[in-house]
Amino acid sequence: MSDPLEPIHEDEHLIVLDKPSGLLAVPGRGPDKQDCLSARAQQRWPDALIVHRLDMATSGLIVMARGIDMQRKLSMSFEKRRVHKRYTAVVAGDLRNPEPANGWQTISLPLMIDWLNRPRSIVHHGMGKPSHTRWRIAPDDQGAHADIGTRLELEPVTGRTHQLRVHLQAIGHPIVGDPLYASEAQRALADRLLLHAGWLALPHPATGETIEFHSPCPF
Repeated sequence: MSDPLEPIHEDEHLIVLDKPSGLLAVPGRGPDKQDCLSARAQQRWPDALIVHRLDMATSGLIVMARGIDMQRKLSMSFEKRRVHKRYTAVVAGDLRNPEPANGWQTISLPLMIDWLNRPRSIVHHGMGKPSHTRWRIAPDDQGAHADIGTRLELEPVTGRTHQLRVHLQAIGHPIVGDPLYASEAQRALADRLLLHAGWLALPHPATGETIEFHSPCPF
């Protein structure tokens, strides 16, 4: 993975960075959680503003706005689901796609914050918000990690907290290395959460032209 402060893309309107696993996207609570991608970026680009986040354990692409006007426009694109993201994950167990041609499958389970066990989220059919995740076997899977699980391609249709991680746990295949949702044995199979945001496409906030970015999967 590239240095997170060597941008994948940079112009006067936005920056696209490649966040490593283990680095916060935004500051957390307490003095020991102030080092983060957004703080580092603002040292180099003082007008850089956060638009979306990745979990600390997740690696991959993050877009930051240059200035408040671009932040509003990019935030609107996220709100209206004009931004498309694709992740690679390795999940525990042998997950088979019921579609012979490996077509996209959808997990639709409502999610909510588990307030008694924050920061976890849970499936809750009474109070959860509608949440949808598309998945298929990774088309470029060459057997990597076949000894510990199944390599998937994921597309979040909605953007709930820990959505991909909770949805995959809910169908019996948590992401390998997940400190919150995998079993102790499943966590021990990797030294990090095997989840990477490797593809991002969105309308440029100044021109409206669709722009697309890639980050090679580090696992």
